[in-house]
Amino acid sequence: MKRSKSMEAIAGRKWRLSHILFAMAAVYLLIIGFKFHHILELAGLINDDRNFNEIDRLVDLDGVAEISRPVFISSSDSLHRRLDDGNPPPKPGGDPIVLPTHHLLLKRRQWGCNSTELERTAHEAWALGMKAWEEVKHYEDKGDLKPPALLEGKQEPCPSSVSMGKSDMGTQESLMFLPCGLEVGSSITVIGTPHRAHEEYVPHLAKLKQGKGVAMVSQFMVELQGLKAVDGEEPPKILHFNPRLKGDWSGRAVIEHNTCFRKQWGKSMRCDGVASEDDDDTVDGFIKCEKWFRSDVVDSKESKSTSWLKRFIGRAKKPKLTWPYPFVEGRLFVLTFQAAVEGYHVYVGGRHITSFPYRPGFTIEDTASIAIKGNVDVHSVFASSLPSSHPSFSRQQVLELSESWKSGPLPKQPIVLFVGILSAANHFAERMAIRRTWMQYSAIKLSNVVARFFVALSPMKEVNVVLKREAEYFGDIIILPFMDRYELVVLKTVAICEFGVKNLTAAYIMKCDDDTFVRLDVVLREVHNAAGQKSLYMGNLNIFHRPLRNGKWAVTYEEWPEKVYPPYADGPGYIISSDIAKFIVSKHANHTLSMFKMEDVSMGMWVEEFNASTPVRYSHNWKFCQYGCMDDYYTSHYQSPRQMICLWDKLARGRARCCNFR
Repeated sequence: MKRSKSMEAIAGRKWRLSHILFAMAAVYLLIIGFKFHHILELAGLINDDRNFNEIDRLVDLDGVAEISRPVFISSSDSLHRRLDDGNPPPKPGGDPIVLPTHHLLLKRRQWGCNSTELERTAHEAWALGMKAWEEVKHYEDKGDLKPPALLEGKQEPCPSSVSMGKSDMGTQESLMFLPCGLEVGSSITVIGTPHRAHEEYVPHLAKLKQGKGVAMVSQFMVELQGLKAVDGEEPPKILHFNPRLKGDWSGRAVIEHNTCFRKQWGKSMRCDGVASEDDDDTVDGFIKCEKWFRSDVVDSKESKSTSWLKRFIGRAKKPKLTWPYPFVEGRLFVLTFQAAVEGYHVYVGGRHITSFPYRPGFTIEDTASIAIKGNVDVHSVFASSLPSSHPSFSRQQVLELSESWKSGPLPKQPIVLFVGILSAANHFAERMAIRRTWMQYSAIKLSNVVARFFVALSPMKEVNVVLKREAEYFGDIIILPFMDRYELVVLKTVAICEFGVKNLTAAYIMKCDDDTFVRLDVVLREVHNAAGQKSLYMGNLNIFHRPLRNGKWAVTYEEWPEKVYPPYADGPGYIISSDIAKFIVSKHANHTLSMFKMEDVSMGMWVEEFNASTPVRYSHNWKFCQYGCMDDYYTSHYQSPRQMICLWDKLARGRARCCNFR
């Protein structure tokens, strides 16, 4: 009986505990359900249709905090200069469109410790920009100005070979320029000696908790580089060849190949001593990776017993050579790159080692230099069989031969969409690629859509003069008379809104970058499907995104004190309805528009403020690609000029496929 009572007591205790836990779980779910609904209301993501299919994939309930609004001071006069005086724009072929600021002087106050960093930057940029533009306006071409060869298409001498000796090498990096790029048949030979291995911290090993994360490392890089497009950016890496003698996180010697454009690396091709499979694509008949001796790999095609049996029965066996890894510490090497029809072929000591296929967007004609760096002593570099003429086109020839790329006058009738494209003064190649590709859509030709480039000024007078000539010829550039700064991209966005609502009657306004490829037909379809009674904010939306507190995109607590940003669409491509744009322009005119140095977050702030009084439909889709490209994209980011042309060619064949390997 005692045992029975004790068992009943235990059973009753378990029953009471389970009910308590059940009640706690129910209360927790009720709280979460209420808070989830409340947060979505704040973010503006609950609409009349109650369509949460897209939102459910974005929201993570773990660690959700309430959205509170940071306190912003009113922006200064320099941030709120009127960007348009209402005068009608000139026709193409006349003077370039410049958004004037003559009646907006800096009168607010003396700029001291009370002004924000953004205000001080804007003040300085406006002052320098106005001075630079006055110089350009009053410049008379008397032959005294000599723009860079890249801008004016000046013909450089094209020697058949160039070389560099040890006396020309740098201590950290050796760089040899190629005046006219490469062509099929060109070859580059590097003679050098790898350093002895040294201890180096390898983060991947630390993550795997292998020892202290320290390994013996000896590696170097040989890179074929293109021209650097923008100050502060590294030049594109047309070929990145990286032998790792002592191995890397994999623990064995490898050779890695890759490409890189605007800090976006492609898919790596690694050769680790195992020959490429027979069914793998070859390059001009060569396999991508040759075999070299590895003690940890046994030939799967023939076991030791099979080999012994063949020798026992006297079957003849062909001699088989086993090559070691081609680079040895402290030993001289002769490394040769040969440009062929389908890719680069790499030889060491006359023996074929690897072959790397050309990637769309990276061509041998664009190769401007050879860079060698890392743990290596370079003795000499020699490039031969170089092209006899410069492959790049002259800017003047473009101006003479490209009538079809010109933009017509702004239409007087209402249009569906205005596209403002942010660009830099020296990004002529990017603008030319857009003119030749998606600006040729019939929607633009029929004036249902209008696209214009928004460009601030460069510190270089030569660049600004050429920009003015380009604007006069093509009629599709809006020049903003302030010095271009990353922090002031938000001013370009305001300019797009103001131009779109004051110079046009556009139902929707789109902002994108000059390295963004836009499928206008699909974007228009999505806008039509999303159109309704509500205002529209469409793009690749970020929900509960936290500011980064360190690194390149670091945001201080003074700049943004809150834990999360408001919902915002990624900057490379998003769309707003015209009523939102008018709201932004109105706030800008009366100096009450709060600004943040990240323009896409600023747009999220403005839409959230507008949504407080007028319901906004937030429309999210991943196909507004933030990084690179995905098949069946709406927009693709980080696309080089050649990749844009490739994307356009694929669309002409009815395929929305990517042209890169990112």
